[in-house]
Amino acid sequence: MISILIVLISVLLDGILSNFLPYMVDHLSLFTPLFTVMSFFLIYPFFKKKDRKNYFILLFITGIIYDLAYTNLLFYNAILFLISGEVVHLLYKYLDVNFLMILIDAVILVVVYESFNTFSFLIFQVVPISIGSYLYLISHTLLANILFLEIGFLLIKLIPKKYKNLSLN
Repeated sequence: MISILIVLISVLLDGILSNFLPYMVDHLSLFTPLFTVMSFFLIYPFFKKKDRKNYFILLFITGIIYDLAYTNLLFYNAILFLISGEVVHLLYKYLDVNFLMILIDAVILVVVYESFNTFSFLIFQVVPISIGSYLYLISHTLLANILFLEIGFLLIKLIPKKYKNLSLN
């Protein structure tokens, strides 16, 4: 239940902030949100090993809702969110989770999501994208998402232990 609430809040924050922050190709705010993708990292520990299937179902449903609400590209973000979820699974499997590593994890998540996004835009020629605009997009997405992840982990540490299955250092 907590994981659904975190994802719901992040989806709403993505929508609200994208309406108030500039989001043109060459005019991005330093606070460009990808909070929904970052929330996948926050909620992963709430799913025990036997419930990982439910984690990926939640990501897929969130992707469909995100597509219907924000992008009008059915299954596009659903697939990207599943890829992001697999990256989160690998990050938790091979890296320690502490407040310093969250910085690296956020960078990895943003780069992977934006890379797949840019790659699909290039393949289907949706919009013209150059390497410079790709790097610009990544650099202007990191600050807000790192802050969101750090604040999220601070808040999750305040949740009583019986509601979570976290291993934070």
